[in-house]
Amino acid sequence: MTAYLRATVQLYRNTCLATIQSFKRGWIVAIAMLAFALGMLIAGALVAPLGFLGGLLLGALNALVIGAILGLVEQTVIGARPIRWNDIPLSIGQYFWEVISVGFTIGFPLMLLQMALQANPYRSVLIMSVFLLVFLLLNPVPEIIYQRRHGSVMEILRESYSFVLDNWIEWFLPFGVALAPFGISVFFQLSSQSGQMVGLGFWQLLKLPFLLLSHWLELLGLPPTISFLMVLFLSPILAVLILFFRGHLFAALYASSRRQRLFHARADLH
Repeated sequence: MTAYLRATVQLYRNTCLATIQSFKRGWIVAIAMLAFALGMLIAGALVAPLGFLGGLLLGALNALVIGAILGLVEQTVIGARPIRWNDIPLSIGQYFWEVISVGFTIGFPLMLLQMALQANPYRSVLIMSVFLLVFLLLNPVPEIIYQRRHGSVMEILRESYSFVLDNWIEWFLPFGVALAPFGISVFFQLSSQSGQMVGLGFWQLLKLPFLLLSHWLELLGLPPTISFLMVLFLSPILAVLILFFRGHLFAALYASSRRQRLFHARADLH
């Protein structure tokens, strides 16, 4: 047990150090997220009168934005090079089809399920359970898209399932620690929303840091106005840090098994 704890602490330590270095190289991604958020808000207002067609257009725009963000994160985490301003427009179009294909493959059956359960008295419980299952089993899909580069949606989903089965403790422990002070209700709220979008919704990327910062600043007793302004400013920064952390953690877990990490932890004692 001691060796396992040491190996796990070392894993997170290395991941945090790598995340800091990535943020030094890729802080521009946080500004890109602000620009994307403004674009999404403007586009939402413009297509709102179009109804269902407007929803499809927003879905395509979401895939375009998420693909661009994954492309920028890939350059920082995997490429280990500084992000330049001209990288932002060059990232537009990256991973678009991967994101939209995964979103459709998972989102369409979930939509049909919600329609089929309209008259079911346990509808909310059943849907939340399904979203939770999707959230857990397909959580690393964004990292698989830009790190593993599978050509098939089913390969992405299958690898996500296998990765979670092998690494569920190390992968979800930071998430659980971050949400532990706020109770189980916040966890179910986030998992339900993220499960519905398979972690590929732009606003869901900002939802977790927004909620975390809101709750933490509330605990500090800051005035509501100051707290709200700080949350708006810090949410994109924390969102990018989370993306970098996830990317480095996924790479570390994929490159080594739990047994290998235990072996190295024991070897460090001698």
